[in-house]
Amino acid sequence: MSVEIRPQRLSITRIRSRKGGEKLVCLTAYTASVARLLDEEVDLLLVGDSLAMVVYGFDSTLPVTLDMMIAHGAAVVRATHHATIVVDLPFGSYQASPEDAFRAAARVMAETGCNAVKLEGGEEMAETVAFLVKRGVPVMGHVGLTPQAVNQLGGYRSRGHDTGERGKIIADGVAIAQAGAFSLVVEGVNEALGRELTAEVAVPTIGIGASPACDGQILVTDDMLGLFAEFTPKFVKRYRSLGDDIRAAAHDYAADVRHGRFPAAEHTYAAPARRAKAGAG
Repeated sequence: MSVEIRPQRLSITRIRSRKGGEKLVCLTAYTASVARLLDEEVDLLLVGDSLAMVVYGFDSTLPVTLDMMIAHGAAVVRATHHATIVVDLPFGSYQASPEDAFRAAARVMAETGCNAVKLEGGEEMAETVAFLVKRGVPVMGHVGLTPQAVNQLGGYRSRGHDTGERGKIIADGVAIAQAGAFSLVVEGVNEALGRELTAEVAVPTIGIGASPACDGQILVTDDMLGLFAEFTPKFVKRYRSLGDDIRAAAHDYAADVRHGRFPAAEHTYAAPARRAKAGAG
C-alpha cells in the first residue's frame, strides 16, 4: 500500500529562525482560491481582520466576529500546504482577560487548523501573550498603528514621529517580544523607528509601512494586486492593476451577452445523436 507523503508547512520555529536572515515574505488571504495561488510564493499567509473591509465592505476592522475569522481561516488552511497560516483574533475577543483570549485562540486553532494567532497591542497585552504562549498558542504581535484601536488613536495616521510616541512603541514591541511572541508586525511607523525596533527585539519584525530593515514585509493582497482603485496607502506598491482587468472583462462579457455573442455553440451541450435501429434479417 502506498502512503501519501504530504509536504510540511513552514513551522513557527522556522519563521522565528529567520531573524536577521532571509527576508520573510507575507501576504493576506481570505479565500481558498486566492490562498491556493499565493501559497508556494510566500512564507506566511495572514487571515487578517482586514477582511472586514476587503470582503465585507465595512469601514473598519471592528465589526468582524470570531465566527467570520474561523470560517475564512479554515478555508485558507484547507487550500494550502506550504505557508505558515496565522489568523487574527478580532476586536473584543481577547482584550477583557487572558482567559477570554485563550478561549478565543483555542477555538480559532482547533476549528481552522492554523499555526498561530495574531493580536494587537503593546505592554497592556504582554500578560495575555505570555498566558497564551504558556498554554501552547503561538502568538504574533502587532504594534505601531493598530487598526482595532483606530478610534482611540484618532485615525489611520502614521505613528512614532515624536519622542513620547516613539518610546511607547519601542516599549510595546519589546514587551510583546519578551512575553513570548514569535514575531511582530510593525505597522505605519516612522522608518527610523521601524529600523530601531527591529534591532531591539530578538524576534522577526514584519513591516507594513515601517522599514526595509524589518525582517520581513506584509501587504494586503488586494492592495498589492490593484483591486482597490479608490485609495492606495503610501506604503503599498501595486504589482498589478487587476481591478482594471476585471472591469474590462466584465464590460466585454456584458457586451457579448447583450449582443447574443455568448454563449456560442462551443459553450452549449448538444443533444446526443440518436442511434439508428439495426435492420432485421
